[in-house]
Amino acid sequence: MPNRITDLFNIKYPIIQAGMVWNSGWRLASAASNSGILGLIGAGSMYPDVLREHIQKCKKATDKPFGVNVPMLYPNIEEIMDIIVEEDVKIVFTSAGNPKTWTSWLKARGITVVHVVSSVKFALKAQDAGVDAIVAEGFEAGGHNGRDETTTLTLIPMVKEQIHIPLIAAGGIATGRAMLATMILGADAVQVGSRFVASEESSAHAAFKQVVINVKEGDTQLTLKELAPVRLIKNKFYNEVQELYKTSPTIEELKTFLGRARAKKGMFEGDLEAGELEIGQIAGLIHDVKSVEQIVKDIMQEFNDAKQNLVSL
Repeated sequence: MPNRITDLFNIKYPIIQAGMVWNSGWRLASAASNSGILGLIGAGSMYPDVLREHIQKCKKATDKPFGVNVPMLYPNIEEIMDIIVEEDVKIVFTSAGNPKTWTSWLKARGITVVHVVSSVKFALKAQDAGVDAIVAEGFEAGGHNGRDETTTLTLIPMVKEQIHIPLIAAGGIATGRAMLATMILGADAVQVGSRFVASEESSAHAAFKQVVINVKEGDTQLTLKELAPVRLIKNKFYNEVQELYKTSPTIEELKTFLGRARAKKGMFEGDLEAGELEIGQIAGLIHDVKSVEQIVKDIMQEFNDAKQNLVSL
């Protein structure tokens, strides 16, 4: 189903596998690309030398296009960008920062640039910065999120109304029905995160994957808004954060309690009590761990079935 996004990335289906920290290594990215969608390596949880290793392994595992997601607030950003150029990565998704900082530099080196936003305001800034496409992510999404708490259903048509470059919808999308719904609202493609956490190729700990498929409606919550809003599964760590809030903590007290490597501890190492367990609200519709190939087949089958049902209405 060719459109502006499939043409931009030279992929079969207009689906992007999100470049999530501690989940999106070379195995997930290459499996996604081999399934006809765009796979992304999540650089946010990788030291520069680790990122280089993942890029090289991904090249060996797929001859299809793949990219790297780079949260721009992370340290070593200059070294990470240099590695991306040295390893001849052709697609970069940037997030958590000003798109003007790196877009021109990357495009001058022949790289397609996409920026992730959570509001119309930042979508327009990204377009003005010269990005090739925008990911608009609603606050249903897992992990770090927008402060405005705008839902995907509202955000996509608002952004579509204001921009002219390709638009990718994200946040609360794990099924073919949701894919069709966001495309009807104006998206050219979708970015899927949580569904691929619960995949065989995800680098997430098996214990975390099991928790994800057991999540029910209401089991996630947006918190730590004073630092950077993040959607978490409610566990012992989350409950302790809520208790801390009762004392009206300062930002420094919140930072001290959060400490370092909470997300790694939870998602990668499988500490389900003290770790940060990031996942989207849509986890309530994820009931099993499957291969990436099967997940893509399921999404596309449901998308096509839903499209036919829509025609019959």
